[in-house]
Amino acid sequence: MTTTTNGIDKKVAEILPAECQLSKVEFEGPDVIIYLKNISAFYSDDNLIRKIAGVLKKRVLIRSDPASLMPAEEARKAVGEIVVPEAGVQSVTFVPDFCEVIIEALKPGLVIGKGGSTLKSIILKTGWAPKILRTPTMPSATIAGIRTSMVKEADKRKKFLSALGKKICSPTTKSDWVKMTALGGFREVGRMSLLIQTPNNKLLIDCGVNAETNDPAKAYPYLNAMNLALDELDGVLVTHAHLDHAGFIPYLYKYGYDGPIYCTPPTRDLMMLLLFDYVDVVSKSGVTPPYDKKHIRKMLSRIVVRDYGEVTDITPETKLTFHNAGHILGSSQIHLHIGEGLHNLVVTGDMKFGFTRLFSPADVIFPRVETLFIESTYGGREDIMVQRQEADRRLMATIMKTVSEEKGKVLIPVFSVGRSQEIMLVLEEYAQTHPDFNFPVYIDGMILEASAIHTAYPEYLRANIQRRILSNNSPFESKIFETVKTHDRSGIVDGEPCVILAPSGMLSGGPAVDYLKRMAPEPKNKLVFVGYQSALSLGRKVQQGNKEIPILGDDGKLQSIKRAMTIDTVEGFSGHSDRHQLINFIKNIKPTPERVFTLHGDGSKCEDLAHSISRISRIDARAPMNLDSMRLK
Repeated sequence: MTTTTNGIDKKVAEILPAECQLSKVEFEGPDVIIYLKNISAFYSDDNLIRKIAGVLKKRVLIRSDPASLMPAEEARKAVGEIVVPEAGVQSVTFVPDFCEVIIEALKPGLVIGKGGSTLKSIILKTGWAPKILRTPTMPSATIAGIRTSMVKEADKRKKFLSALGKKICSPTTKSDWVKMTALGGFREVGRMSLLIQTPNNKLLIDCGVNAETNDPAKAYPYLNAMNLALDELDGVLVTHAHLDHAGFIPYLYKYGYDGPIYCTPPTRDLMMLLLFDYVDVVSKSGVTPPYDKKHIRKMLSRIVVRDYGEVTDITPETKLTFHNAGHILGSSQIHLHIGEGLHNLVVTGDMKFGFTRLFSPADVIFPRVETLFIESTYGGREDIMVQRQEADRRLMATIMKTVSEEKGKVLIPVFSVGRSQEIMLVLEEYAQTHPDFNFPVYIDGMILEASAIHTAYPEYLRANIQRRILSNNSPFESKIFETVKTHDRSGIVDGEPCVILAPSGMLSGGPAVDYLKRMAPEPKNKLVFVGYQSALSLGRKVQQGNKEIPILGDDGKLQSIKRAMTIDTVEGFSGHSDRHQLINFIKNIKPTPERVFTLHGDGSKCEDLAHSISRISRIDARAPMNLDSMRLK
């Protein structure tokens, strides 16, 4: 038996019956992998895995010794015989470096079987450890590319995870303090980044860009303020995929970081979609991107995914748990347990503690919380949104008046991820109950690809949407939606009345700006904002009523577009909590935190929310500024 596990192998050997024939114990990132020559003996006792996990207090995976694996082609045939045809298996891929067989299927539940019975049959007959992936109901080039890359880079990834695991499980001295440093996104929206330090740990939470400006002093986090080399970081934790939280991470790899990224599986997929697009958009605007696509690919190879609720060791003294944030697909609140009870903190990221059609509200129950970092996008006294039912009614009334009565067209600028899918659900439900909704809804840009990724992770969506996707009745594939791939934009603008959903949500570029240029001169048309417009964005200028719109032309020069189309804003669809929801979150979070820091909002909103939290809940609440550094413990 070989081992490099600092004595963990001895603990495993003491629990395992001799007939299991322990071959080796390895680290694989945060996980412990146990290889056995006789895996059948292991599965004859259902309590063994619980005993081992209880002693090691880590996620444990059981695999057959490589010498015990059935040849791949024989195993492929065996899988085909074991899994029922109704499962819709799309591919079976063997990964020898991990002794795994990856099975992609339209109905993963049928591959898993009742109580995992089918998985057990596969591993007992073939020796290969099955890993089940859901095939999206809509084609997704992003998911296909990620899954192909993971298999192709398996040998390199195995080495990386092995080295990471040894680092996580290495002995360390006991820390006696915890410190935070605000690197971006404090008293502002954009370039979110927060450093958490102990004498032993250096963890970066989010690393975003402000895509609304090309000024480096305002676009990127203050990484120099960390006062440490990038290769000294122990990990980067990502709340969600939006660029203002994840858009600068590849830069870290360009300049020396080679460590792990921790996020949920949907966040990984959506990050890849948005980051590759970001490089393309910046390049087309004539500006040199802060990193190249090769750095995004390097980042992908270093991502470690975890689902909500999984407690994961990420350093010798820090445990990470992701909790639902209700903002976009896979968005997370980050809970860190540091030391043996030294300090616990929660970073909400962007979160929604209210109703949306896509997600359940943000979680409020945590094991321990001493410090809370809470977003403040709508933290001002006047930031009270209308009820969602009223927002739905107003949006559809505006659309129907413009399209049916005035014979105009409606342009709705949306983020590809989040608001676009939320608005699609509103439109789809209205169309089901109103026969007079007889015009097309055009989907442009990355919205279709982002929607496809949603169908690969129905377990992250509200129960009713989850059921529809699992029943092959995905609302994102309704017949009312038409993709612009099969229509040219000029034909749409010159054609019959319609609704157009197009990114970007703040008119910072993308298809929405192209439609705006084409549609602005026509007074019958309407532009409807359904999301936040940052202070530096073109969207904010248009929203404020500017009749002359400065837009970058094809030649890279600014040109002025005269606007005759009308402008409307329908509040209530934001993936962010409004003032009431933020206060209610504070009232409902359990346990009650000892201190609260507000962030991710305009300066006055962060300050106002902090003052209100102090007054209402009698909690020490502050609104730090960028570059502030404070001891938490």
